[in-house]
Amino acid sequence: MKTLANKVAVVTGASKGIGASIAKHLGAAGASVIVNYASDKAGADKVIAEIVTNGGAAIAVQGSVSNDADVTRLFETAEKTFGAVDILVNNAGVYKFGGLEEVNAEDFHRQFDTNVLGLLLTTKEAVKHFSPNGGSIINIGSTVTSITPPGSAIYTASKGAVTAITGVLAKELGAKKIRVNSLNPGLVETEGTHTAGFIGSDFEAELIRTAPLGRTGQPEDIAKVAVFLASDESGWLTGEELLASGGIR
Repeated sequence: MKTLANKVAVVTGASKGIGASIAKHLGAAGASVIVNYASDKAGADKVIAEIVTNGGAAIAVQGSVSNDADVTRLFETAEKTFGAVDILVNNAGVYKFGGLEEVNAEDFHRQFDTNVLGLLLTTKEAVKHFSPNGGSIINIGSTVTSITPPGSAIYTASKGAVTAITGVLAKELGAKKIRVNSLNPGLVETEGTHTAGFIGSDFEAELIRTAPLGRTGQPEDIAKVAVFLASDESGWLTGEELLASGGIR
């Protein structure tokens, strides 16, 4: 039997990059997957097609994680389609790097609304749809909280909040048999990191030079760890911060 057979997983921000890879790997492990996306319907449909082609089950649900009504609809659709939720991956996130002189309220609220408020709203709603058997919540953080690169004050602050919230919610939700862990990637080659100019940059070169495993991460590197955290194999882990960064810390 597959590791996640008969499980239901909601993955936010799953139309591309790390989220898409996590959704596909959860599907391959046997879970029925709800692929949440904000605007990239074509990307979400592509993820679903791959899961279904490989014998899995998946649907796409559009919605902003920072919008209460969208979040409610996301989980109502999930339970109506597949049943009670077992796994939530809080992957939706945005970032913009810039020095202190570039900090402004618009960028702050955009990043915190998605990265922090969105995580809280989705988790709050998800808990209503978990079964009495509990399950696993995986918050996607970042190793920026460890390496604190210049120009990342807002983003690093938002991901620091993710790590802190993980610890709080692990304690709050343990009685419901819901485990909460943070999975913190290093630099990963995705559409987003290409667009942002990280891939091929001096920043990437320096990270590769200092990384014990000597390369930039790939989405599947993170997705495989997510499958472990979603499964009963990690049943004694909660409140943990797992760095998936090739040794960068």
